[in-house]
Amino acid sequence: MPSKAVKDFSLPSTGNGTFRLSDHRGKTLVLYFYPKDNTPGCTVEGENFRDLHKAFRKAGAEVFGISRDSLRSHEGFKERMAFPFELLSDAEEAACAQFGVIKMKNLYGKKVRGIERSTFVIDGEGRLAREWRGVKVPGHAQEVLDFVKTL
Repeated sequence: MPSKAVKDFSLPSTGNGTFRLSDHRGKTLVLYFYPKDNTPGCTVEGENFRDLHKAFRKAGAEVFGISRDSLRSHEGFKERMAFPFELLSDAEEAACAQFGVIKMKNLYGKKVRGIERSTFVIDGEGRLAREWRGVKVPGHAQEVLDFVKTL
């Protein structure tokens, strides 16, 4: 099945930057969407990507975390957790809409709209190589790394 090209987008990034998909042509990208900074599952997921970061780099991949949190929230989360990768703020939900990760979820019996934990690998040509939706955190970062090594 041929992979499809991912439309260019840009988002504000930690470290006073702007992430532009097209600026990363030629590199493998791991974009992981997560619900919220400083929550238990999102913290563990970030720690897992952090702990495997050197291996991702060695495999030629760059990792970015994306949520709807503000840059200020992201900066604090990144610093507290010592993430070696940037976090992207999608407060306007542009990338969330492009990747279709906003879902209705049950939170303590109430319906809430939020990000479904999802990860996308984009190859050096800017094409979607693989996606994971409804991610369960344990073992996920390793599974993504194992896939990246096959590219």
